[in-house]
Amino acid sequence: MIHIRSRRNPTREPDFSSSKPSSPGGSSDGGAGAAMRLIVPLQGVVQGRGGLILGSIIPGALYYFFQLYLKRSRSAKPSSNPPSPSSPSEQLAGFSRTSSRSNLSSRGSVGPVRVSSRANSIAEPNDSPYYIGLERTSEDPYDRSDNPDGIMQLGLSENKLSLDLIEKWISENLERSMIGGADGDLNISGIATYQPLDGMVEMKTAVAVFMSKVMGTTVAFDPSRLVLTSGATPAIETLCFCLADQGNAFLVPTPYYPGFDRDMKWRTGVELIPVHCRSSDNFALSITALEQAFNQARKRGQRVRGILISNPSNPVGNILNRETLYSILDFAREKNIHIISDEIFGGSTYGSEKFISMAEILESEDFDRDRVHIIYGLSKDLSLPGFRVGVIYSFNTSVLAAAKKLARFSSVSAPTQRLLISMLSDSRFIQRYIETTRERIREMYVAFAAGLKQLGIECTKSSAGLYCWADMSGLIRPYNEKGELELWEKLLKIGKINVTPGSACHCIEPGWFRCCFTMLAEEDIPVVIKRIQRVIET
Repeated sequence: MIHIRSRRNPTREPDFSSSKPSSPGGSSDGGAGAAMRLIVPLQGVVQGRGGLILGSIIPGALYYFFQLYLKRSRSAKPSSNPPSPSSPSEQLAGFSRTSSRSNLSSRGSVGPVRVSSRANSIAEPNDSPYYIGLERTSEDPYDRSDNPDGIMQLGLSENKLSLDLIEKWISENLERSMIGGADGDLNISGIATYQPLDGMVEMKTAVAVFMSKVMGTTVAFDPSRLVLTSGATPAIETLCFCLADQGNAFLVPTPYYPGFDRDMKWRTGVELIPVHCRSSDNFALSITALEQAFNQARKRGQRVRGILISNPSNPVGNILNRETLYSILDFAREKNIHIISDEIFGGSTYGSEKFISMAEILESEDFDRDRVHIIYGLSKDLSLPGFRVGVIYSFNTSVLAAAKKLARFSSVSAPTQRLLISMLSDSRFIQRYIETTRERIREMYVAFAAGLKQLGIECTKSSAGLYCWADMSGLIRPYNEKGELELWEKLLKIGKINVTPGSACHCIEPGWFRCCFTMLAEEDIPVVIKRIQRVIET
């Protein structure tokens, strides 16, 4: 005869004690809870003696009859003061909210509400001298009339030399740029309604023509290969997102723009691998250095997805020649990686070297175009950083398709595009602006470099950019990164001059500083030289 015995597994039994919450007032629900405390032990006894069936039916029946008894007891004692009819709001008002709040507070606090680890890392205080210098200067900016003892800004690559030309054109053409039609009425639909997020067709066409003209290239940039973004920063971030996965890496020749460490890494999760260049070669890029950096990355288990080159270089100001560009393309093809060519200073030339766009190389040779992508913008060559216009120019259809969709997060405003379409289409103004700006940059570079030379400070040979790369290694003690940063602090605190130390640009040789001279007026140069002299004497 087979006997069926119950398995004493408490997790499989119904928890009657939790089926009816106890009332704060201790009413009959509390009696039900007491009854269940009697029933549950009884259930265990019955199960142990009578088997599975009796152990399930008897406690259930007892509980049912006990609930029936309680129900009849409540109905037999009606309230002597029945509630009067009232509105739902009055009924809700009778409920006390203090008990729920006390229950919540009794659980204890787990600390302040948290944000993501990504936000926490970004919210950390700045540790780069580049950003620290910008912040300190913004708190005490130099002004020739209102604040002559303030900090002079030489750490920001911005061209203020030709703002008078921009101001004059806008004052004369702003109204006309925003008005459409022969009747002179405001075309509100052209500036207030949704427009293509990757840029209007007219704007792309105007930018493509300007790029060809300002870079002095024979290449006609194709507007259909352009994606417009709100500045070059989201343009390069978008490309990183399209070309690499989190944890992948890009090779970047040094010294390089300090902002790349934020612009490329923060949200994409990619890594940057410095490719060190040296002063003995005027900081020119060599394929040998690329090979070495690539092989070391593979040994570390890093997957390299591309090379980022700045042409013209920021902060050195030199220009990659045609032979070097060919070699970079061959290297990228051999390793099967991408090339991002940052050409944002392509029109800000003043030396004897001729700028050559990567697009020109691809036009002349049958290279694998799908791996080449160009970054541009209007902040440097057109002195319009506040307008926030960046450009992605790519030969890769998949990259273009993805970048157009991602442009919804960084599109250029319609009024900005309307104004710039008119400005860029004014060929007479653009030609005059390009010629005048180049001459002014050249004159400022010559005057600034001559002033530094009087102090025994030499600059590298450069032909482009809004800055010079100055060698102050003779002024640092000790000759290392610590000595460089101590000199930077003295220049900032004592000399009241903000420059960018080479260590912020990942320069392997201490003592180099980037000085952006286009932030100054010509009469400010003697002031800068005197302040540097003060630091040297100190």
